[in-house]
Amino acid sequence: MAHNTIKSGYSKLADRLNRYPQGAPASELLFSILKMLFSENEAKLVSLMPIKPFTAKKASRIWKTNLTSTRKVLDELAGRAILVDIEQNGESVYVLPPPMAGFFEFALMRVRDDIDQKVLSELFYQYINVEEDFIRALFTQDQTQLGRTFVHEPALSEENALHVLDYERATEVIRRASHRGVGICYCRHKMHHMGRACKAPQEICMTFNNTAASLIRHGRARSTEKEECLDLLQMAYEHNLVQFGENVREKVNFICNCCGCCCEAMIAARRFAILNPVHTTNFIPIVTESDCNGCGKCVTACPVEAMALVSSNNPVKPKMKVARLNEDLCLGCGVCVRTCPKGNIHLKSRPGRIITPLNGTHRAVLMAIERGKLQNLIFDNQVLRSHRALAGVLGVILKLPPFKQLLANQQVKSRYLEALINHLEN
Repeated sequence: MAHNTIKSGYSKLADRLNRYPQGAPASELLFSILKMLFSENEAKLVSLMPIKPFTAKKASRIWKTNLTSTRKVLDELAGRAILVDIEQNGESVYVLPPPMAGFFEFALMRVRDDIDQKVLSELFYQYINVEEDFIRALFTQDQTQLGRTFVHEPALSEENALHVLDYERATEVIRRASHRGVGICYCRHKMHHMGRACKAPQEICMTFNNTAASLIRHGRARSTEKEECLDLLQMAYEHNLVQFGENVREKVNFICNCCGCCCEAMIAARRFAILNPVHTTNFIPIVTESDCNGCGKCVTACPVEAMALVSSNNPVKPKMKVARLNEDLCLGCGVCVRTCPKGNIHLKSRPGRIITPLNGTHRAVLMAIERGKLQNLIFDNQVLRSHRALAGVLGVILKLPPFKQLLANQQVKSRYLEALINHLEN
């Protein structure tokens, strides 16, 4: 009976998580993870929360509890990095982040003794790396993905640099952030508890802006200045780590420094390469095969196995090999460029520019349309009765290409939305 009660409570929370475009497929492993992070009562309360940010007053009305006890629960959850709290006009606004990039990772961003991080790491590993439904849902559905690759800036030539926009540079994200936090790499920390971690630095993953402010406030990330962040970025370059960050142009909330062996984005990029699970940069490396000596350093450095050694077809040296790129697998990170001892690899622009969503709302709407979840954003019965929230979502929809507007209208089946789209077209 107790098992059924627990599963029922956490099933409600799983349903709430899956209303958002980035969900978490329900399974016994997920329920075990949620049980470690939430009490049963917390799970029930959080399952009632809206998708969009909410205040303590709104939570108090939904929970039917007094404001003092509501704030106590919300602040406790924010203190454990389950919720992210944001200061707006002197008032705390709360939001439940998705599991990734969100409270799954926050649970391992520092060493803590209030939960058994080894057991939690083992559950994460089984749920994400073995069971696979979660990682498939996160990285392989449709066109718009959670994250994107940042170009390895030391690999840029002067000509390349002219074509790199500020939001494509990790250095610019660091410089422009309102807050900067540093935490332990969730992926390598998890693999450490599994006995599989590599030797890449662990305290090197970065959060920015509102997310960083919340994590710093509650001791889940360490506050840092831009100079230290830039130094850490340089360290990442020296260890051939790939910068994987939030797939938005404005207010990027995270940049992870990823290795090919531990980090889930890179593992997904190898495992599901044909489905384009990670957005590439706007560059592709070119190998000058005639000058390649087949040392293989670029092959070792590539985190997604896009480089391989193949026969040079040299009749004089039949055993000679050269590096060759599989463009379909390549992220365009440029790590291979700096590892080539002869300087025979350089970057060139891809034929078509990769489109990056403007902000989190833009990305969420695109992902919701592609995953058939737009109605959850528009008709979230706890929050989107607000004209302002509805206008924000519809404003994004009305700027989409016509075929995506059609998909949105088919999902919502709203005469109001159809009239807005028709008005825009006419």
